[in-house]
Amino acid sequence: MQPYELFIGLRYTRAKRRNHFISFISLISMLGIALGVAALIVVLSVMNGFQEELRARILGVASHAQVSGLNNTLTDWRSVAAVAAKNPQVLAAAPYVMGQAMVSFGPAVQGTIVRGVLPKDEDRVADIGQHMKAGSLSDLRPGEFGVVLGAELGRNLGVGVGDRVTVMAPQGLVTPAGILPRIKQFRVVGMFEVGMYEYDAGLALVHLDDGAKLFNLGERVSGLRLKLADLYQAPWVAEEIQAAVGDGYYVSDWTRQHANFFRAVQIEKNVMFIILLLIVAVAAFNIVSTLVMMVTDKQADIAILRTLGASPTSIMKVFIVQGALIGVIGTLMGAAGGVLLALNVETVVPAVERLFGIQFLAKDVYYISELPSKLMWGDVAVITGVSLVLSLLATLYPSWRASRTNPAEALRYE
Repeated sequence: MQPYELFIGLRYTRAKRRNHFISFISLISMLGIALGVAALIVVLSVMNGFQEELRARILGVASHAQVSGLNNTLTDWRSVAAVAAKNPQVLAAAPYVMGQAMVSFGPAVQGTIVRGVLPKDEDRVADIGQHMKAGSLSDLRPGEFGVVLGAELGRNLGVGVGDRVTVMAPQGLVTPAGILPRIKQFRVVGMFEVGMYEYDAGLALVHLDDGAKLFNLGERVSGLRLKLADLYQAPWVAEEIQAAVGDGYYVSDWTRQHANFFRAVQIEKNVMFIILLLIVAVAAFNIVSTLVMMVTDKQADIAILRTLGASPTSIMKVFIVQGALIGVIGTLMGAAGGVLLALNVETVVPAVERLFGIQFLAKDVYYISELPSKLMWGDVAVITGVSLVLSLLATLYPSWRASRTNPAEALRYE
């Protein structure tokens, strides 16, 4: 049997009111909650997608973990790789040579990071080979001095596959006239584009042997890059490898190398949650205005219910039902709209950009040029729960005021 408090509360919600302003405020409250919930879901989904996309792109070029010597060089990288491979989390290892250099072609000059790699090993620890726009990493052969450039770097220099660029390394020869930089010509054998401007415009790959000659390292390398089975275990794996190789080496992982960046993204996500939650709070507390006016409008009805034997608690329940219904409908509308939009952000945003002729994420300003989205049902549950709790809290004071109505006073002028 349906409780009469629920029946009356639902009837008050459906009834055509004499005061249309109350209906208008109720509608605004409902739409405000829906808008706030939808905005929260979409923004947090985009922040999740942004974080996931950045992590994937950074770790597609960088490494999960890396080992280097205390002087930033390794002389026995093969033995270190053998020790690291004993850890069950290590899937692959690849040596690298890295240094800063100037790349020039005609009048164009640009600073870049030059990384020497072994093509077969590099494919096992990074995803650059999957993002080649021209050529392939296998075109890097020892002694041929070939180079694979980031697509943006190639465009800035105005070069294409087959062109020869001049690479100048600061590690030069000491002469009576001073230090002369090491200068070598490289032939462009490929272009890659990982979709992250920092790497596309500032990274050049050469063969490990050619890189060692360019930076005058001889048989040494700069370090060893490791790929792990679970990238989130990187800090603990790095500690285990550090203990295994000893104090003569330095082991770092991606969480240390990019800690400030990912921490900033997480803080921004938390702040955005709090800011957008205020929208939901404002809309939820509009329910207070709605119910206060409703209580005033229904003074006679409340008095009649009290004289028929309704308790103050029952009167509270009537108005709690009415206010909670506004919150529930608004929350469900916002959750449905937010989930639908979050799942289609990658389709909706390009359509809006084409319609208005604008670009939200410029490649040369932001790390990524497309707006990603990753819906997490845990976020949806938290947002929905918080919205419902705020809506329920907003009903308590007006409902309590209604329960305090004096029947004699309310019916005096009726």
